[in-house]
Amino acid sequence: MLPRVRLLVAALWAGSLWTVGYLVAPTLFATLSDRVLAGSIAGSMFHAQALLSLGCGAAMVLLIWTATRDWDAKRRRTVLALVAAMALCTVISHFGLQPMMAELRAAAGASGVMESAAKSRFGMLHGISSCIYLLQSLLAVWLVVKQ
Repeated sequence: MLPRVRLLVAALWAGSLWTVGYLVAPTLFATLSDRVLAGSIAGSMFHAQALLSLGCGAAMVLLIWTATRDWDAKRRRTVLALVAAMALCTVISHFGLQPMMAELRAAAGASGVMESAAKSRFGMLHGISSCIYLLQSLLAVWLVVKQ
């Protein structure tokens, strides 16, 4: 039973990353003519996804410690390292980069950050955040496969 729960949590985590990052956010920007609104909604979705990531990470650690008695130590360490790396991606991006990006958006005002002097800094932070998100998404593939 617990191995199935572990797989379900891994699939939920991976699926939420893929859905928000590669389906919802691009659809918002492609559909809404107001890019500031699209960014605001996407930011809310990424916030919810980050909280879900932290919850899934905690659940995975608990499940790995309690429901992997049949795993060898190497497999357990590998999966725990994957979970830790994915959680670290969330922490760096959501609690490190996102507040800096939010500060730039707030300073830009109603015209939006892409029309402000901070456009290049915002673009750089967004690019770093996107790379971290891609890394986390690829780690999620590995996490699901390892289950």
